[in-house]
Amino acid sequence: MSKKNKEAFLNPLGINNPVTVQVLGICSALAVTAKLEPALVMGLSVTIITAFANVVISLLRKTIPNRIRIIVQLVVVASLVTIVSQVLKAFAYDVSVQLSVYVGLIITNCILMGRLEAFAMQNAPWPSLLDGIGNGLGYAKILVIVAFFRELFGSGTLLGYNILNYDCLKEAGYVNNGLMLMPPMALIIVACIIWWQRAHNKDLQEK
Repeated sequence: MSKKNKEAFLNPLGINNPVTVQVLGICSALAVTAKLEPALVMGLSVTIITAFANVVISLLRKTIPNRIRIIVQLVVVASLVTIVSQVLKAFAYDVSVQLSVYVGLIITNCILMGRLEAFAMQNAPWPSLLDGIGNGLGYAKILVIVAFFRELFGSGTLLGYNILNYDCLKEAGYVNNGLMLMPPMALIIVACIIWWQRAHNKDLQEK
């Protein structure tokens, strides 16, 4: 794999993460991370849609008139989102209900539209696929981290399995923190991740 392709895949996982560095996709990070399961499904859905949309737009990039490129991108994304939404309803209905309208709102996800415009329109299908997977996984990574802490300390569970709701812990004085399940805590956790990332990466520190 060439250096450029490695950067396209790996940079979004760290130094150029779409959520913590580019500050994109924050809305869904706040909305679907109260539990780990919908966060995992949302992250996987965005990864699949971003990867395939990048490839399709890359294949069509030389035939798309410049004045209608955004419309074409939206049509491609909307088609993929519809397919993913129907698959979720067929095979993971409970999670689909938890995600509610947020699956449909992937159509307007800033990460997705940004990669189509900034990368897929200028690059070949293979690098575009890697870029789509990398950005999708970078987004999913943050969702999973946020959801892990929110569900663990807010509900005392992970993926529905009991972790902290034991009588011995309750007798010792431990109580689940309901504040963790509220959207502001998601923002605070994302802010902590941003702080940690910038503190440990000189390239992200403002001079």
